[in-house]
Amino acid sequence: MLSNLRKIGQFALVALGTLGRAGLIWFQAIWRRPRLANLPLVLRQIYQLGVLSVVITVMSGFSIGAVLALQGYNQLVKYGSESALGLGVALVLVMEIGPVVSALLFAGRAGSAMTAEIGLMKATEQLSSMEMIGVDPLQRIVAPRLWAGFISMPILALMFSVVGIWGASLVGVDWLGVYEGAFWAAMQDGVDFQSHVLKGIIKSIVFGLVVTWIAVYQGYDTIPTSEGIAAATTRTVVYSSVSVLVLDFFLTLVMYQF
Repeated sequence: MLSNLRKIGQFALVALGTLGRAGLIWFQAIWRRPRLANLPLVLRQIYQLGVLSVVITVMSGFSIGAVLALQGYNQLVKYGSESALGLGVALVLVMEIGPVVSALLFAGRAGSAMTAEIGLMKATEQLSSMEMIGVDPLQRIVAPRLWAGFISMPILALMFSVVGIWGASLVGVDWLGVYEGAFWAAMQDGVDFQSHVLKGIIKSIVFGLVVTWIAVYQGYDTIPTSEGIAAATTRTVVYSSVSVLVLDFFLTLVMYQF
């Protein structure tokens, strides 16, 4: 009994210590935000994290939008409500699937790359070298990636939703024969920016911040060996995915005030 309690206490202390170090790194990096002279660093990371993630985001968004249209049509046509297909697909994409799936894709592609890159810098003592010559690695390495992820994630989520709606229109209107006017009119009347779109944007901002935070911390705090970097990269994807799904539930709970 006492040994089990001791193990639980040790686990709690390790978890609190990890959370404390991660929070300290996050606050220090945000406080030491990149200066105007370091703006190219942020733009480069936006390209690395955001632009290079566009292809996988667009392809996934189109595929999921097409599948939603196909599945939704098969259910709605039974009740003669296929004209509501556009509204249903738009609400699901904008409020839920768009932010969540794009965040999972962002974690798998950009998050793992950030962790591996920073971990390799630590393994090759590049971070230590920066400190020795008076360059703050938090300001030059961590902060640009945090800001780039914060900026890139909402844009990727919006692209995902827009392309998904386009894919749904191709399947629903051009293939299955849903009346085009009803498809777009129902969407226009039922989707409100403040009630629906803004909630999806808020979710994507939170997801982007959390995923980037986890990725840079795992890279910055990794054991500087090949095994340590591999384990940190795996933890980034797992922790980010679980965090996105858990946060999605609580954010939805707060937004709908249950």
